Amino acid sequence: MTTPVGFQITFDSLDPHAQARFWAAAIGYEVEIGSEFIRSILDQGLATEDDVVEIDGELFWRTGSAIRHPADLETGPFEDPAPRRLLFMAVPEPKTVKNRVHLDLNVGPDRIDTEVERLTALGARELYRVAEPGAFHTTMADPEGNEFCVQ
Repeated sequence: MTTPVGFQITFDSLDPHAQARFWAAAIGYEVEIGSEFIRSILDQGLATEDDVVEIDGELFWRTGSAIRHPADLETGPFEDPAPRRLLFMAVPEPKTVKNRVHLDLNVGPDRIDTEVERLTALGARELYRVAEPGAFHTTMADPEGNEFCVQ
């Protein structure tokens, strides 16, 4: 039997920090704060101030931001068990075609409308609804247009 491998899901983003904040609020995760680590890398001369950005008094790498499940904040990325983590990395081009992978937010049929309303207030937009025998969900787009479902 193969030993399970930890993984993270990585999203290309125009603004990885805004995407991280949106998704953290959307699914109840926490934005990873690495100011101490980043400051140590800067102090060692391994990175420059051009490599970082300050947001709300915390340092982040300019090109990326990650979120984790609150219970996993003390777990390193290669420890067992691996953290439940989403990483958002800066890319120069916007999304142009349908996602090949997407997240399904499982809230149950009684909470879909409330959750769609909450996510819309965070910056998502509703694309369409499916309500048929055996299938119910609302497909939405995050602030950068990445599709996801609320079901």
